[in-house]
Amino acid sequence: MSTSSSHPSFWRRVPLAFGAFFSTLSDAAYAARVEKLSLPEAAPVAPAAPAPAPVPTPAAAPVILKEATPDAALQLLALLQREARLIDFTQENLGSHADADIGAAARVVHEGCAKVMREYFTIEAVRQEAEGSRIVLQEGFDSAQVRLTGNVVGSAPFTGTLSHRGWRASSVRLPKLSEQHDAAILAPAEVEL
Repeated sequence: MSTSSSHPSFWRRVPLAFGAFFSTLSDAAYAARVEKLSLPEAAPVAPAAPAPAPVPTPAAAPVILKEATPDAALQLLALLQREARLIDFTQENLGSHADADIGAAARVVHEGCAKVMREYFTIEAVRQEAEGSRIVLQEGFDSAQVRLTGNVVGSAPFTGTLSHRGWRASSVRLPKLSEQHDAAILAPAEVEL
């Protein structure tokens, strides 16, 4: 696209147009000046110019990511440590322990994690069908709830085998924290006297 040096380019005109639009809405004096500019002149009409080339569609606005505060994650980690000794288990070097000892420890961790999940969350399956059953995903299915795997070609409807039902938290009941609580302390050090 060629531009004349006396006329701003299309991409320079876009922010000008937005600025003029919002200035016209918020500033009556500016709106009056714009209105004078848009009145037809008595000058002779120039012959019609050829239709401009199609303008490429601007890219979609970028997705704005919300920043999660770490407090809830730290609180959950502290609960898993308190009830299941999860941090102790994952920080332990298991190479020197027998498989039977690791299995016994894993049972304690599993039971404690399950207790935390039951007490503080309501967890439900995303899909109600049995795993291994054939399902059809119609056009417009929610890709946040269903992830397609394997040879994904074409467009919906898709027919496939449900390999995992998925999980969703339908409620979260974490305890409220006081302002003075330091969520970064996952488990205080213990000193026996």
